[in-house]
Amino acid sequence: MSPDAALAHLESLADASKADELAAYHGVERRYLGIPTPTLDALAKDWRGDDLAARLTLAAALWDSDIYEARICAGKLLTQARLRPDDAPAWDLIVSWLPEVDCAAIADQVANAGAKRVVWDTSRLDQMDAWTASEHVWTRRAVLDFTQPWTKQNRSKLEDEAVRDRVLGWAAHYAEDHDPLIQRAVAWWLRDLSRFDVPRVQAFLEEHGERMTRSARREAAQMIKRQS
Repeated sequence: MSPDAALAHLESLADASKADELAAYHGVERRYLGIPTPTLDALAKDWRGDDLAARLTLAAALWDSDIYEARICAGKLLTQARLRPDDAPAWDLIVSWLPEVDCAAIADQVANAGAKRVVWDTSRLDQMDAWTASEHVWTRRAVLDFTQPWTKQNRSKLEDEAVRDRVLGWAAHYAEDHDPLIQRAVAWWLRDLSRFDVPRVQAFLEEHGERMTRSARREAAQMIKRQS
């Protein structure tokens, strides 16, 4: 699928009334077409193909269009456990999108794609260290969003536990960052981790909880209270 053909197909599926609803919901000025998520899922699956270079070209063009549904599809195109022959160009493209992320739905889709690449190569955590000092809130938040897989491991290995500790170090740095997007991300990361690793979450809250907002602290402890 060529970029022009893909964009034309998206345009053909536009629903003006639903587009207006999306625009009002997200509150970010850009074009919305009003295409439902299941349709975008199916389109991205059809457009993947076997040629990674062509897929990267398509994903880049969809993102550059700044159409909401096209950016969602761009992220979906690169959300895959294995990207062969080389996933480095995909990672670089995903990272290049971060400074332009401006709403939760797009951030989540980019994070889904980015998380697959970090799981594939954990040395990318070293690059992510610098994101914690970014002035762009969605880039700061990405270090937590891209590492969500490490909150969901029931039987973690030593190297996985090392990743958890590294991310918790970033979360400790964020405890005093009271931007609501950051506080919410810290709370959700801790809440999800508490399903499998209560001791780490309890230790974090005992040491850093007082520096978090009250609502974030309460959210983070939610699963611990349910389990007790």
